[in-house]
Amino acid sequence: MTFSIELLTLFFFVAMIAGCIDAIAGGGGLITIPTLLLCGVPPAQAIASNKVGGVGGSMASTLHFIRMGHINLKSAKLMIATSFIGSFLGSILLTKIDSSFLAVFIPFLLIGFSLYFLFSPNLGTLDRKQLITGLVYSVFVASVIGFYDGFFGPGTGAFFAISFTLLLGYNLVKATAYAKLLNFCSNLAALIYFIMSGSIIWEIGIAMFLGQVIGGMVGAKLVINNGKTLIKIAMVIMTMAVSIKMLFFS
Repeated sequence: MTFSIELLTLFFFVAMIAGCIDAIAGGGGLITIPTLLLCGVPPAQAIASNKVGGVGGSMASTLHFIRMGHINLKSAKLMIATSFIGSFLGSILLTKIDSSFLAVFIPFLLIGFSLYFLFSPNLGTLDRKQLITGLVYSVFVASVIGFYDGFFGPGTGAFFAISFTLLLGYNLVKATAYAKLLNFCSNLAALIYFIMSGSIIWEIGIAMFLGQVIGGMVGAKLVINNGKTLIKIAMVIMTMAVSIKMLFFS
């Protein structure tokens, strides 16, 4: 299966926009996956090739957050490991059973989170009291969200960011930074599995990787410069968009 330079250029620019959106609030797959499908890429290859771009975007935004001092890698070691392992196991399970049953209730969970964000004006403005320890979060939350990312996926970035805010008391900029870190780990685990399964169309994957690297860096800079208001607005819009897509267009 070959693709023209024009199509690969389209994939690059679409991925760049998606990478920027992903860095701020997640949900870039709402743009990239439909674009690939409309251009004739089979669903399995579209999902696998898109994951190459997802790794590029989350890597770029994570590195920018690290350089700007918003992520402490030493304290995040365990959650990095558990989200990676969880995602890899979820990717394996995806080949064994149908994940579509999750589409029944995940949209309502995302809508609930977005409404909570919308009507909690002070949520994430400042660091709050931590409800659970980092160890508990890593073992019981990061691993489960990572597993969900490997098995199903939509809304993963929002789940990570919201859990950091509600459970560990992070402000929204810090929560978004750590969400990108763990999203990178879960994306990488799923990508490794897709490489092993031979599902990736590499010319598409590379074009989208390059686009999402640029978009991810731009999005991370927007998060740092424009802060909590931008994140909250984008988070509400993207979680609602993901929910509507899952409810009515799946």
